[in-house]
Amino acid sequence: MRPVRDQTVLVTGATDGLGKALATELARAGATVIVHGRDNNRGKATLAEITTATGNDRLHWYQADLAHLDQIRDLAAAVAADNPRLDALVSNAGIGTSPGGRQESAEGIELRFAVNYLAGYLLIRLLLTTLRASAPARIVQVSSVGQAPIDFDDVMLTRSYSGGQAYCQSKLAQIMFTFDLADELAGTGVTVTALHPATYMPTKMVARPVSTLQSGVDATLRLVIDPVLDGVTGRYYNGQREARADPQAYDPAARARLRTLSDQLTGLTSGS
Repeated sequence: MRPVRDQTVLVTGATDGLGKALATELARAGATVIVHGRDNNRGKATLAEITTATGNDRLHWYQADLAHLDQIRDLAAAVAADNPRLDALVSNAGIGTSPGGRQESAEGIELRFAVNYLAGYLLIRLLLTTLRASAPARIVQVSSVGQAPIDFDDVMLTRSYSGGQAYCQSKLAQIMFTFDLADELAGTGVTVTALHPATYMPTKMVARPVSTLQSGVDATLRLVIDPVLDGVTGRYYNGQREARADPQAYDPAARARLRTLSDQLTGLTSGS
């Protein structure tokens, strides 16, 4: 892998919580950091804060609401046009469980599935050409130990809604995609990993923190830049330890069904 100072890294959901802290650590290490979020004012303020904290002014802001597929397409196009090289993509943006009941994205997709999983699926797919051309490159998906099997007869949870099920199935979908994509990209120099960074970090989604934010940052940063992990792909980690995901993640038929559904929902074809 290239020295961190020569790397360009995209972090989604980087205006608060784990994403912001990770972007700050990457900037402190000297990387060029692409900061994504959905609020323009907060994004510009985040860039100013990170620059002040680290002295690194090689930070770039991109706005997109990941509940809108068109905005994800625009984000991917802008990042690819402005950055001929992309050394790492961290799919971190996400939303927690829904105490207010079932919600939908702009396209009518169950919101947790749309934002936590499908947005990353589309963004990664659209940036694969840039990542391949930049190899060695890494894709890191911030998932969760909270996982639930996907019921393919009711993925959108229209028959029976649970915020916990919505969140947990979206997180398992990220891991399923990680394993699937790692197989697809074998030999290209692009690796794909997923992790549960830490349990109940002090972020806006957590009322009663258990772990420190730094522990989650350290675990995620390791997957992004640690040279010891060169070539390591298709793995899921709990913190800094390799772990087993829900059994459905290892089911090739389930992963194929998810891939087909994801391509249909995003308007992609496999491998595009």
